[in-house]
Amino acid sequence: MSERRIRWIVRAGSAVIRALAITWRVREHNDAVYRTVRAARQPVIYTLWHGEMLPLLWHRRDEGIAVLISEHRDGEIIARIAEGFGFTTVRGSSSRGAARALIGLARAVESGRSAAVTPDGPRGPARVFAPGAVIAAQRTGVPILPIRVSASRAWRLKSWDRFLIPKPFARVDIHYGALTAVQADTPRAAAELAPQFEETMERLLPA
Repeated sequence: MSERRIRWIVRAGSAVIRALAITWRVREHNDAVYRTVRAARQPVIYTLWHGEMLPLLWHRRDEGIAVLISEHRDGEIIARIAEGFGFTTVRGSSSRGAARALIGLARAVESGRSAAVTPDGPRGPARVFAPGAVIAAQRTGVPILPIRVSASRAWRLKSWDRFLIPKPFARVDIHYGALTAVQADTPRAAAELAPQFEETMERLLPA
């Protein structure tokens, strides 16, 4: 894909997101924990499923959060849109550039910046918690704060992650989990905790 086409897609995508998002009615649940860490300027690692990132890109814009985004072509488009909304980006994934991604995440967090990770990205399987976020939390000593998103009315793309796009005037519900420290002595031990964090993510949305 040419640079010119990428720039066009980024401009068009950003405009569409803004046009939709200004109509959404956002309701947050258990957001006291989020506001507490923000007020204390405490760095954390937010985890969210890849398919639910769009409403959060808008709702948490201009907060300077570092977002881990893959290095493939679609990742480049998402990275530029995220940067336009005030995020910083760390490039890499569990399949490409994993070591560099972990280093970038650690540096962002150690500088006092919170980070956001989609542990099932960039290519799935959907809602399977890869261990990168847990390892980064163990290495830096910062806790993990899981987030889930749902919408009253939405389009779902026919992609591996069933990407969520809330429709105009939809109610968007953002659910925050508990702030959780990674209790592990080594990165390998931390990685073994990934299924527990996956289960926590799955329990966040009401049945």
